[in-house]
Amino acid sequence: MQLLHMNRQASELCRKINEAEHGKQNSKQAQGVLPSALTELSSEIIKALTVRTEAKDWEQFEVKRVAGNSEQPILLRGFGLPDRGGITSARLVITMEEIGRRQQFNTEQAKERFQLTNREHAVVEHLAKGWTNKEIANALNITEQTVKEHIKHIMRKTNSTTRTGILAQVFRS
Repeated sequence: MQLLHMNRQASELCRKINEAEHGKQNSKQAQGVLPSALTELSSEIIKALTVRTEAKDWEQFEVKRVAGNSEQPILLRGFGLPDRGGITSARLVITMEEIGRRQQFNTEQAKERFQLTNREHAVVEHLAKGWTNKEIANALNITEQTVKEHIKHIMRKTNSTTRTGILAQVFRS
């Protein structure tokens, strides 16, 4: 296995994974060493790809793992890039990204701050789920037009002009 490229952000994420694996004291000893989570992921991908002999079989294959610690989890995704020379010439691509811990949205605070009615509050909660007007209407047993009216009132109260703007105002810290 040969590392071909790693950017600065990936190096920093590797450092965080090493700290989670070995502790802060021992992470200095592991400096410059790929974390075991990455080498294990690479080995798993190689093992799986040796049984997938056709390049088209590689298209749908991806391995995902979460590494790091619970406060700063890092998503690792790996897949293979086939080569005419076979598995020995193939490349592996592993991407790393920090997973943001989802904050619990407290729409109750927004209800008070913007003086939303109970129904407007319910509409905001469904907007936060990414629901369409039709889905919101069905969930609340109202018409789509009524949902649109609620959204207009919420926009006025939050000083927003879009659905996304509403959410930005509501969930702003």
